[in-house]
Amino acid sequence: MIESITNIKHTDENNFFLLAGPCVVESEEIVFAVASQIKEITDRLKIPFIFKSSYKKANRSRIDSFTGLGDEKALEILRKVRSEIEIPVITDIHSVDEAAIAANYVDVLQIPAFLCRQTELLIAAAKTGKAINIKKGQFLAASAMKFAAEKVIASGNKRVMLTERGTMFGYQDLVVDFRGIKEMQKTGLPVVLDITHSLQQPNQLSGVSGGRPELVETIGRAGIAVGADGIFLETHPDPANAKSDGANMLKLDELPGLLKKLVALKSVINDF
Repeated sequence: MIESITNIKHTDENNFFLLAGPCVVESEEIVFAVASQIKEITDRLKIPFIFKSSYKKANRSRIDSFTGLGDEKALEILRKVRSEIEIPVITDIHSVDEAAIAANYVDVLQIPAFLCRQTELLIAAAKTGKAINIKKGQFLAASAMKFAAEKVIASGNKRVMLTERGTMFGYQDLVVDFRGIKEMQKTGLPVVLDITHSLQQPNQLSGVSGGRPELVETIGRAGIAVGADGIFLETHPDPANAKSDGANMLKLDELPGLLKKLVALKSVINDF
């Protein structure tokens, strides 16, 4: 399925694929800086790469949280980075109407974890013909994700991947049950491990999620070791000043070292 995505490269390298970028489109400058650097890194390491950034954030805890630059402006930035850097792009959608709109700008539509059971949204996404990434709800068993995938497939779209992003552990923490990756792979679909969102600490009293970015490498290595097909992570040049999810994002200058280690680990796994 990954091979069918426009502008994706290195799919014959037997490597994991990467979905990565800043949490949200903050500015054209940041989007282009991050996309360009990740493309250079992934070309060097022969990693298939899809650039990720949300054109808007529709599920913030606080009403004064940053939600985006404006839909059309942010989508145009994604279209521009897709065209000028020649990379595939993925973004979140949150409503039926958004599916057809966003599909005009990007290559892959992402269904947020909280919305993974929304039948009308899944059907609308399917009907665009775009590849669809469905993130597993923090409240769902991995085995239940086959039903979300079936909604898309039954609507005529077999271009589906599933993403593990942790399960609620109490009110303010998440854990990754790595058995879930193998469980979701029973569907025959590509399965992605979302490293950075798995390290979120939601429901903080401040109304802003916390995170454990120092564990990014730990979770990433474990995901590759158990056979995840892809890795998802959010990265930013200056996470402390990012406008969304800065507490769990990886600092951009740490990405080359992390990916180099994961590629080395993947090559060992391939030998087994």
